[in-house]
Amino acid sequence: MMCLIRDYHLPYEFPENVLEEANRISDKIAKKDIPNRVDLRDKLIFTIDGEDAKDLDDAVCVEILENGNYKLGVHIADVSYYVEEGSNLDKEAYLRGTSVYMLDRVIPMLPQKLSNGICSLNAGEDRFTLSVEMEINSVGQVVDADVFKGIINVTRRMSYTNVTKILENSDEAVIEEYKEYIGEFKKMEELAKILEKRRGVAGSLDLDVPESKITLDENGKAINVGKYELTFANSIIEQFMLTANETIAEKFYWLEAPFIYRVHEVPDLEKVSELNKFLYDFGYKIKGNKENIHPKEFSKVLEEIKGKPEEKVISTLILRTLKVAKYESENKGHFGIASKFYCHFTSPIRRYPDLWIHRVISKYLRQGYEVKEEWKEEYFKTAEKASEQSSEREKVAQKVERDSIDLKKAEYMQDKIGEIYDGIISSVTNFGIFVELENTVEGLIRFENLGENEYFIYDDMHKHLIGERTNKIYKLGDKIKVQVIEADKLTRKIAFQRVEEEKEEF
Repeated sequence: MMCLIRDYHLPYEFPENVLEEANRISDKIAKKDIPNRVDLRDKLIFTIDGEDAKDLDDAVCVEILENGNYKLGVHIADVSYYVEEGSNLDKEAYLRGTSVYMLDRVIPMLPQKLSNGICSLNAGEDRFTLSVEMEINSVGQVVDADVFKGIINVTRRMSYTNVTKILENSDEAVIEEYKEYIGEFKKMEELAKILEKRRGVAGSLDLDVPESKITLDENGKAINVGKYELTFANSIIEQFMLTANETIAEKFYWLEAPFIYRVHEVPDLEKVSELNKFLYDFGYKIKGNKENIHPKEFSKVLEEIKGKPEEKVISTLILRTLKVAKYESENKGHFGIASKFYCHFTSPIRRYPDLWIHRVISKYLRQGYEVKEEWKEEYFKTAEKASEQSSEREKVAQKVERDSIDLKKAEYMQDKIGEIYDGIISSVTNFGIFVELENTVEGLIRFENLGENEYFIYDDMHKHLIGERTNKIYKLGDKIKVQVIEADKLTRKIAFQRVEEEKEEF
């Protein structure tokens, strides 16, 4: 892990002047600022995160209004209150751009004093927030929204696991512990399902590509690899955060404010054509032309393949066809979630764009939405620079995170040499095939390890390998039995060889 940190020149430690600045910040909120905020400390507000999360930057509250609509409150840690523009903390956060998660450690964007302390929405403690309350109707439309500076006191810290147990009525002890709040979680479930349905109708892409869950022992060694199981509790928070991000982005777009948007552009027509050549073999097609490729067309295919053997492979190929999301100062919409307006507002502890737009929002709130043109012009320029820097740092973070996962997977497989597994062909190249196991581990079978004593021809159009002598075809999505022959955590590579299927004798 330290090699990865050095390879990518990650800032592993904070400079002394940054730590000194953080240490000067009080552990308690400033009472003098409370009268300037909307006091929500009497409301039932919850954080819902993974069990091991330490930086809690979002909390939620759902109420039902007299007209039958829902009132969704999304309360985000007011990090910009503590990290002032141009401060040492701000400059360091800008350079880092994002927190980096490496399984056994986190390289945070902000020092722990802030990220796990005064900026973290810890249960039972007064915290300053930048909040958005949205009125949402029965079909999931936001009909009204209010953005303001708040003060909250989180009622309970919840985990995805326990909220799932409550909603599924599957654990008597958990239900007993939280019995007075069960109605709150049921309201959240109702609203999340409404929002999810609206997104489905709009064409939001539900790419079911499972993430890896890697379990480490007390020494940081990988002892298990499997799929990370998402529950509806995860979906509740996802739907609420997406809605808050869209609402904030649209509001400040129409204000013509300098802003940082999360942009996901329409995929290239050439890539969609390539994808269609592959989909043709399975009887699917993405319809559209250069002027009009709609996410709904991708969404239809994803819906059709649910539960089918080809689901994993097609989902992965669709993901590769789409462009990479990035930060930009110009709003260009978000193709993947079928949204015209989108930004990152909900994680200012770990993402710089969120912190940056919090400053813009705070400025508009302070000045009653009357800001000078000179200020706007200056901020339009810094929005471009911050967007570019944040996009670059995000790329680095994603590479490091992927490499750390690959490293731990290889470490896990080192004592599995010789073992045999069932897998599925996840990629076909001109030097071999990649096979993914049920537990998300992926390895390469080179031509010489396909066991055919054969010369293979690579068909790029259909992503096939064809044996010149036997006409044996290997294609994406095929099931295959493999044996582990190599696993090296230093190179992060795993190698397989094909195992002949045993023929039944009659």
